[in-house]
Amino acid sequence: MSLTVTEAIVLHAFDYLESSRIIRLLTREGGVQSVLARGARKSRGRYGSALDLFAEGTAQVYVKPNRELHNLASFEVHRSRSELAHDIGRFTAASTVAELALRFAGEDSGPVLYDTVVDVLDRIARSAPEHTIEDGLAACWRIVSVLGFTPELSSCALCHTPLRDADEATFSHGSGGIICPSCSKLAPGGRKIPATARAAIRRWLEGGESTNLSDAEARSHQRLLREFLGAHLSDDRPLRAFAVWEHERWSAA
Repeated sequence: MSLTVTEAIVLHAFDYLESSRIIRLLTREGGVQSVLARGARKSRGRYGSALDLFAEGTAQVYVKPNRELHNLASFEVHRSRSELAHDIGRFTAASTVAELALRFAGEDSGPVLYDTVVDVLDRIARSAPEHTIEDGLAACWRIVSVLGFTPELSSCALCHTPLRDADEATFSHGSGGIICPSCSKLAPGGRKIPATARAAIRRWLEGGESTNLSDAEARSHQRLLREFLGAHLSDDRPLRAFAVWEHERWSAA
């Protein structure tokens, strides 16, 4: 058993036995790791707020070779992100980000994914109530891109014919992005999206700031993202946090 020190973010936690908790961490070098925090339920003295959702800090982990569950020795918090708990829209968007990272990132995920999750969680933590859905959309598309599934938005994903930015286009999930009118006959089931929707996804992928999506536009974008995830990243288990984020609407009050 060796001691590993790593930057980490708490993405999920659940109770284990009478006094402990199992924590799912996204680590900078080792991707997603499961650790056992002994006595975490019995007393907060050992870990304090370190094991709160979305907390980021330095974890010391006793790694057991060929095991999926390791022992957490300590966790020093650098950023608690308590702002995410103060607004239900922020919390559900952040929970969706955590779900994507946990479900589709493995132990071989590296610093790029970690840095991306850090950045998008910070953006959501600063998000105004009216922008939490758009900031959540931007976060999810950036994570999809880091995982290697960036959608094609400038030319046909099948024949590579360039398409004008101003044109309405068909978005084919199975093809991996927009397709030209000729290829749309070969790939049924695509969804027509306006030029503004393509521009929004491109802006999010590039890390651009929020604008002002209408509620209808936000719903359409969430549906498009869900369908894309189902085509490329699904392992047949439901995305529970995504479902809550997509189907519930929160007021700014």
